[in-house]
Amino acid sequence: MDISWDDARLFLAIAETGSFSGAARQLRIGQPTVSRRLAALEYAVGAALFRRGVDGAVLTVAGERLVMPAKKMAEWAGELHRAAESSDTSPRGLVRVTASPYMSFDFLAPFAGAVSRKFEGLRLEVLSGIQYLDLGRGEADLALRAKAPTNADLKRVYSLDVRNAVFVAKSLKARLPKRPTLQQLPWVAWAPPFDMTPPNPQLESIIPGFSPVFTADNYLVLLAAAEAGVGAMVLADLRHRFVRERRLVPLDIDLGPYATLPLHLVCAKSALDIPRVRKVSELLVEELEQAKKR
Repeated sequence: MDISWDDARLFLAIAETGSFSGAARQLRIGQPTVSRRLAALEYAVGAALFRRGVDGAVLTVAGERLVMPAKKMAEWAGELHRAAESSDTSPRGLVRVTASPYMSFDFLAPFAGAVSRKFEGLRLEVLSGIQYLDLGRGEADLALRAKAPTNADLKRVYSLDVRNAVFVAKSLKARLPKRPTLQQLPWVAWAPPFDMTPPNPQLESIIPGFSPVFTADNYLVLLAAAEAGVGAMVLADLRHRFVRERRLVPLDIDLGPYATLPLHLVCAKSALDIPRVRKVSELLVEELEQAKKR
């Protein structure tokens, strides 16, 4: 019996999202199509792969046996795709870069404007999110992330330490003590399901009884609240040439062990064989190098 890559990708999407609706969104197909194709796969395998319930789709014993081979198949599909594209002769086409919401908004979006002006054939797609995308599978071409890669198939292209700072609106700063402590600040922070996303855990570790006055599950909502004077916000102070005019001002306050944050440019090793990915990687390194000197 042969299992096609399309069937394996469908199975993996359900297993990793835990639902048919999640798989449908990830694959950009209808939920009835997901159900129909899974039924055909289960008939071919001769066993149920998921138990359907109110909590979503849970792997059966037969399904669990397929997860690791399906993941390996996804990684090889990514390698195959990159090998085919390495035959391109010029840096043209789409490059997908993933990063945190802050880096996507503050740095990558204006960086994309500079790239489009300099290289007419290059297009950037910025994938902003909390969860890390799988570069080995080809879910993105390049990533800016805080954790260095541990997978042997991934390459750390460039690294630097970025300063962190506490920012507030001028209206809030005027109401604060002259030299406030971390405990005296009202905070805006991530809401569930992102409440374990930095800087929440770091602030919890250095502020006894940490309790933000405002939470949200969207970065731009957090930023808007901070700009409205609701509370303080920890932001990376990466001084690149695209820095937008902020409606926030930094406070002279010590973040202790979290005063700096590592930032790594990462990609699958074989991705650098693709001219357009290599070119965007080089341009990112140039910008980060300049920011490091500021």
